[in-house]
Amino acid sequence: MTTTQNTARVGLFFLLGLALIWVSYETLGDGNALKKRGYNLVAGFDNLKELKAGDDVRMAGVRIGMVESTRLAGQRAEAVLRIDPTVKIAGDAKAIIASAGLLGTNYIAVDLGSTSAAPLAAGAEIRTQASPDLNTIMTQLGDLGGKLESALGSISSVMGGKEGEPGLFQRLDTLIAENSAKVDATMSNLQEITTKVNRGEGTLGKLINDPQLHDDLLASVGELKVAAGDARNFMSEAQTLVAQVKSGQGTLGTLIYDDQAGNDIKAVAANLRELSDKLAKGEGTLGKLITDDSLIREVQGTLRKADRALDGMGDSGPITAVGVVAGALF
Repeated sequence: MTTTQNTARVGLFFLLGLALIWVSYETLGDGNALKKRGYNLVAGFDNLKELKAGDDVRMAGVRIGMVESTRLAGQRAEAVLRIDPTVKIAGDAKAIIASAGLLGTNYIAVDLGSTSAAPLAAGAEIRTQASPDLNTIMTQLGDLGGKLESALGSISSVMGGKEGEPGLFQRLDTLIAENSAKVDATMSNLQEITTKVNRGEGTLGKLINDPQLHDDLLASVGELKVAAGDARNFMSEAQTLVAQVKSGQGTLGTLIYDDQAGNDIKAVAANLRELSDKLAKGEGTLGKLITDDSLIREVQGTLRKADRALDGMGDSGPITAVGVVAGALF
């Protein structure tokens, strides 16, 4: 083996060593090579919850970038995200701070968003959503445990009783002991009632045990349904009639809404009132007949003469009878 070959081999091993060192550095540095490519997005939160530079940015569980840096910006904290240039994030996508397991590190989780939304440009701000962290949950669980312990203490004091006061179970035992006779009487009455019902006694017993009464009840219910249907039909017809009257149809609608018919009725009423006034004043033949007593007496005298003439006709011949009638009338 010549010196030239040895030198070439040493140079090759040296280059391989440099490559391994670079790969190891990028691997241990959690993909810091992304710092040299991709684009930045800004995510603002009220609290970054232990989020730090180098933490993952994931979409649907797939790593698409990393947290490049964190900073304070006024009344909020911001995380600058470095996103892989091959990944486009929809404009309506949201980012939250999630945790990888109960004791795992935090990371930024980004949802897919909608396909119709335009992708975010480099340097844009992604929408964020707050999520409860482990510390908040544990604090709330501690408060809940305290409240639960207080509630259990109250229940225990109620059940067991306080100093010198009987508890709930003692009160129930005393109440049952004092009213045992009444409870026994009530149970006896209930047993008697159920026995009568089973025998078919009383209205409820007959209703349960008598098929004919059951059928009659069903028939009555059917008749009630028919009556209800008739009532609905009547109401429908009444509504139709009212609608026709409102639209001026029919005699009643014409009387109510037709101005000409109303004027005619008023004219007839005026004529009747005028006629009654004339009759009351004795004007005209009918008025005189109603108010003039002399005309009635004359008519009565004429009728009496006719009556005498008819009586005289019975004793005379035809010619003589005509003369008798003429003489009696005139």
